Amino acid sequence: MPKQAEPRVIAGNANLPLATRISAYMSGQGGREISLVNAKVERFNDEEVYVEVYENVRNEDMFIVQPTSKPANDHLMEILIIADALRRSSAARVTAVIPYFGYARQDRRTKARTPISAKLVANLLTQAGITRVLTMDLHSAQVQGFFDVPVDNLYASPIFALDIRQRFAAKTEDIVLVSPDVGGVGRTRELAQRLDSGLAIVDKRRAAHGDVAEMTVIGDVKGRICIIVDDICDTAGTLCKAADLLLTSGALEVHAYVTHGVLSKNAITLIDQSKLKTIVITDTIAPTAEVEAATKVRILPTAPLFSQAILNIANGTSISSLFEAKTLDWLYARLP
Repeated sequence: MPKQAEPRVIAGNANLPLATRISAYMSGQGGREISLVNAKVERFNDEEVYVEVYENVRNEDMFIVQPTSKPANDHLMEILIIADALRRSSAARVTAVIPYFGYARQDRRTKARTPISAKLVANLLTQAGITRVLTMDLHSAQVQGFFDVPVDNLYASPIFALDIRQRFAAKTEDIVLVSPDVGGVGRTRELAQRLDSGLAIVDKRRAAHGDVAEMTVIGDVKGRICIIVDDICDTAGTLCKAADLLLTSGALEVHAYVTHGVLSKNAITLIDQSKLKTIVITDTIAPTAEVEAATKVRILPTAPLFSQAILNIANGTSISSLFEAKTLDWLYARLP
């Protein structure tokens, strides 16, 4: 009889520290040593991706840890080529663990003659041999439907809820959760319900892509501690303008909780110069030295959540149990 497949973790170059922490947590939770599979993920002189796996993976349950963060195309190609290498090496199953799923913002045709890039990426992953996807806070839930394989979408909100209760323990009644746009209301409402807090919305109108022309606050924020909740912070322009607007509308202070800290261009400078008191992100995207040194930025770990999710998938147990904060209490007993 063939042996039962056990979870094995292999990583690309996008966020090797996160992959290392995931394997370490899996070792502690699973009761056996689970180290990263020894592999080479390098570049030829013309920047083509080259992959070589040095360990036997036949009949193994493989998990590729790789966010498609900047440079998105390079990191996407790494996933595809690693998956092809594993499939041709007779791995039993190949799951792509993509903490930050790039191209998810291109999930529909907003204008004539534009692509649906999220669907294209889903097709590429499936054709490369990916049999399951594990990710966190997809920009749009409909992206799950672009795949013909199972997609498990984890949420950062239980982690955020634990952290907010700890950081604002004496001020929970003063908190208002704020959605930075109408599209994010569902995400913000879900966290507000976890915390039994109020809800407000910043309604924004764009004059052009990346340019906010007008913003309006919907809801009462006067005398309250506002926490802006979002899935992605890219240039931080909208976030900083929203903080200014909330303070002008009478908020006592403004914080932000964002799952994916893309933080491109001069985002850190904008945040440092803004009226935001703090911004909390997760480590789904490997933080740069500038991000780690930023005084207003704090990073929450996702490795405990991803490690448990991988073990649950490998053991055939529930993923939805990880949507509840009480389930994660023992994983996040001491948040940083």
